Amino acid sequence: MRSRLQTALCIARSELLKARTAKSHWTGELSSSALSTATAVCALAIVEHASTARHPASQTLIPKGLDWLAGNANADGGWGDTTISLSNISTTTLCWAAFGAVSGADEKYSVVLSNAERWLIQRAGGIEPDRLAPAIIKRYGKDRTFSVPILTMCALAGRLGAGPDAWRWVLPLPFELAACPHQWFAALRLPVVSYALPALIAIGQARHWHRPSLNPFARVCRNWTRVRTLKTLRRIQPSSGGFLEATPLTSFVVMSLAGSGQVDHPTTIHGSEFLRASARPDGSWPIDANLSTWVTTLSVNALLSRARADSGSDANAMSLGSDERNSIREWLLHQQYRNEHPYTHAAPGGWAWTDLPGGVPDADDTAGALLALRNLGDRDEEAPAAVLAGIHWLLNLQNRDGGIPTFCRGWGALPFDRSSPDLTAHALRALTAWIDVVPDNLKVGLTAALERMLGYLAQSQRADGSWAPLWFGNEFMTGDENPTYGTARVLVALEELKSSRSEHVRELRERATAWLVSAQKPDGGWGGSANGPSTIEESALAIEALAGSLSVARQALSKGVTLALERGARWLIERVEAGEWRTPAPIGFYFAKLWYYERLYPQIFTVGALQRLAESNP
Repeated sequence: MRSRLQTALCIARSELLKARTAKSHWTGELSSSALSTATAVCALAIVEHASTARHPASQTLIPKGLDWLAGNANADGGWGDTTISLSNISTTTLCWAAFGAVSGADEKYSVVLSNAERWLIQRAGGIEPDRLAPAIIKRYGKDRTFSVPILTMCALAGRLGAGPDAWRWVLPLPFELAACPHQWFAALRLPVVSYALPALIAIGQARHWHRPSLNPFARVCRNWTRVRTLKTLRRIQPSSGGFLEATPLTSFVVMSLAGSGQVDHPTTIHGSEFLRASARPDGSWPIDANLSTWVTTLSVNALLSRARADSGSDANAMSLGSDERNSIREWLLHQQYRNEHPYTHAAPGGWAWTDLPGGVPDADDTAGALLALRNLGDRDEEAPAAVLAGIHWLLNLQNRDGGIPTFCRGWGALPFDRSSPDLTAHALRALTAWIDVVPDNLKVGLTAALERMLGYLAQSQRADGSWAPLWFGNEFMTGDENPTYGTARVLVALEELKSSRSEHVRELRERATAWLVSAQKPDGGWGGSANGPSTIEESALAIEALAGSLSVARQALSKGVTLALERGARWLIERVEAGEWRTPAPIGFYFAKLWYYERLYPQIFTVGALQRLAESNP
């Protein structure tokens, strides 16, 4: 088995290294998305309908996008977010609406639409507005971040009826609040998460345009702030034209403005250019342009060992030579935000998920960058200042409960703005990696922050020993949760704490370890529920966490861990030997629980698991 492990690790490591760009970092490739394709087609179609001139590229992309949707419907008639995802009501509704936005499409694709309508009738009780709209709203509850955009697209595409009456199903969004100082946003308790301000403005204006409020005060207030909030929208639009570099969010903004008398507004024009430029040759669109910063830091942290970096050993050169590490370090330092972000007003010091201008600094990517800089070893002149800025950025994000949210401290009302175990664990791991080398005046505050993070993780651990993450899920689990990902990520962070052998931390770790062992599937891998398959990503993450846990597990638990690792290692090595280890699964959650898969995830996580196995069994 040892020989097979080394061979598999060499194969996996070599393939991951080959996946780099010419500049030595990783870009990856996000899955094509039916949801993104539907929203982009609808946005471009509404722009074409409202414009006096036709755009040649749009005239090609719209029918090509519809052809792609028709060719990638699931056998049950619905659509999932990716081509290998289960059908869901949100994506199926948006795809159905996209055909309605294009003249003649209902007739041309009648069979496809008949199947889709049959699926919607089964899941929502009907395609009539009074059946479909409540089903969409119910899926997202109080969070209007995605339910309102879905219904807005349905209204614009004519799927909710004609005239102002169609818009009564679209809940109004208080876009006038965007005219307030941004410091007020947390206190205002907006009905959308922090990143969705563009949708709040554009969709709110579209709804007001088509169905003004009956309340005279609200009507006057919204009329008065319309121009001002449009200026805000234009100001926060990135140079690429794509809000967050995301096709759905940009599409919702473009279709809302174009469908409410603003087709010639610069934001609409610039957003349409982004959509045309980001279409793929096959007629599809991805959920986002890329996750280059995220997959680069994941790759670095899988390939390189912090222990090697700390000891000054050159063993890391087996994975990345000195020149390669320097190149990656330089690129990574260049991605750090050195000024206040114009969109979220985030302070300087953070990193976003992408190297493109639409990114927004966030906790996960900042933690990943800090950890990667530590693992890259030798520091250049820029690194110390960049690291300190990143540490301060993370510390300033910490919530009162001790946990770490995604973008903004203190919003807290909706899921993507609350503290979460996976983000907190990642921050804990990154800050722990630097605590021994930061200035003494920072160590006291950093130590206190780490204790608070640990307290949050203790409080958020479930009775069965698992943790549920925010940014990853599993379609086969109740509530789409992915406790395998969450538990594995927290366990790795706890293993690297200086206090990892304390009784308190040991208890957290042992409960998590026992849960991971119990979650192993009969075939030796890990996945979601008993009904779901084992995946490369989840299996590799569980193996990496258990391999690190073995050295400090109590005797009563170590036998079970050893057996689980033997079975898991055999399962993963067999996948590498068979060439199946590069097959991705849709476990990624984008905003508003939109599924995606990333081509590099299984490769990165496999390298991390095999590397940890090799280091734990020299």
